[in-house]
This record gives sequence, C-alpha cells and structure tokens, in this order.
Amino acid sequence: MRILCAWGRGDAEIVRAPLAAHLPSADVHVWPDAPAQADYAIVWRPAAEVFMRTHITRAVFNYGAGVDSLVDLPTLPAGVPVYRLEDAGMAAQMIDYVLAAVLRIARGFDVHAEHQENARWQPAPMRARGDITIGILGMGVLGRAVADALLAAGFRVSGYARRPQTRAGMTIHADAGALPAFLAGTQVLVCFVPLTAATRDLVDARLLAQLPRGAHLINVARGEIVVDADLIAALDAGHIASATLDVFREEPLPAAHPFWHHPKVTVTPHVSAVTLPEPSIAQIAERITRLERGIAVDGAIDLVRGY
Repeated sequence: MRILCAWGRGDAEIVRAPLAAHLPSADVHVWPDAPAQADYAIVWRPAAEVFMRTHITRAVFNYGAGVDSLVDLPTLPAGVPVYRLEDAGMAAQMIDYVLAAVLRIARGFDVHAEHQENARWQPAPMRARGDITIGILGMGVLGRAVADALLAAGFRVSGYARRPQTRAGMTIHADAGALPAFLAGTQVLVCFVPLTAATRDLVDARLLAQLPRGAHLINVARGEIVVDADLIAALDAGHIASATLDVFREEPLPAAHPFWHHPKVTVTPHVSAVTLPEPSIAQIAERITRLERGIAVDGAIDLVRGY
C-alpha cells in the first residue's frame, strides 16, 4: 500500500510517525517525494501539481474539516472518492472557543474592557444564559456538537440547516425560506457553514440587517462567507454589537485590515479548532484499513455540493 502526503502549507512530515504507528506496512511518501502512482493521498491545501505528478487510485483524504480549497482544484482525480475529517479532536476545541466567546458576551467582558481603558468603574449588565438565543448557522458535525454543548450550558439554541433535521431541545430551521425567521430570533449568530458557491458572501448587509439590533456575530467557518465591509458598516451603525472572528478572506490577516483595530471586533488567528495529528491520522488510518477490507466508510464529500 502506497500513501502520498502533501501539504500546500506547513510540513506533511508531522504525519509520518503516526502513519507508521497505525499502518506499519504502508509505503509513505511525503511531498515533494512523489511516486508516479499511489493508492491513497492525505493532503492539506495541496498544489495542483500534486495530482499531476502522482496518480491516486483509491481515495483522497483531506487533513481537515474544510474542503473548499480541495474541491476547487482542477487536477483533483475524477472518480476517486474524497473524504474529510469528522471531529478528530476538533469538536472539543470548538466548543471551548464558542463557549468562551458567548460567555464574554453574556458577562459583558467587552464592556468591562472598554471601561478599563477609561479607568471607569461601572459594572456591565449581566444577561442570564436562558435569556440569550444562540443561532447555529450550519448544523454539520461541529455545529451539532457546539449546539448540544451550549444547550447543556443553559443557553437557548436554534439551528439552520440545508436539510431538515431534529435535535432535542432546539428548533432547527431548514431551506432558504426559513432563514429570515431563524435570523430574527437570533441574538448571537455562530457561523459553521462550509464555503461553497452558495455560501460565499452569505453574511452580507442584507443578512446582517435581519438580525435583531444589538446581535453578535461569531465566525469559525470560513472568512469568505462574510462581506468584511458590510460587517464593519453594521458594527459602526450599532446594529451589530460585536464580532468574534477566527477566519478571514486573507490569512494571515493583513496588518492594515480594519478588523485589527476595530473596538467591536475580536480577532484570533484561525485557532478555534486546530487539526491534531494523532487523532486525525488514527481516523484516516482506520478508514484506509476498512477500505482495504472492502468495507464502506463515512465522511465522503459530495463534490457537486462542495462539502
């Protein structure tokens, strides 16, 4: 069994040792050491050249949950299934990140930070968790995990999904016609949707205007789903009270970008849920083992939908 590992960013060598532990008989190649043919590829934002130099015969595994950079690659081999990571240690990290951001809003820490700059001793109003409705835009694996955790923490939670689904303790809106009702009842909007042609620029002036005045935005999905200028305008107008942003159209975020110094924006450097080598490779290795035995596996990407 031959496996090619190719990273467009970072060093794919980090997965060699975990692969050897889980698949000791595998012949592992790390880009640019590229064989003419390999059974499997494990990739993260690979260059188009990867699939031009190596013919992949069995499957491609994306080393992460977001697959937008992969499905748009013109050299992606036709007819070869593509699989993405499902959780692999990311859900717990995402829960911590979103819960911290929501608690910052609930306890008025942004207001306290502003008061500190002005040496102003004035307690901020505190909001009960049960009085805050958090809207999860995108009810995939990570969105569902965060929704369940927020519900367990005492917040009101609603969801928006592309297809109908049910979740104990929360209302889930589905299809485009339900989006206005979902937004109107949301005080904290948390974005989890994948980047596709349908979601690019989704969070624009029109969508933001459908949120109640004083709503908050948390984006842990992809930077390209938010129209930066529209968000800044909504913040400046006071319609959106704050934005916590972990993902951006250009990363690293350019030093001159207004998000860095906007008083109502919290910037983090794409750290809400990092890919952990050991659990990620364990999941991929388990899937490869099943495929080698002729057993179906989960996590296949629909290349038409883009996720």
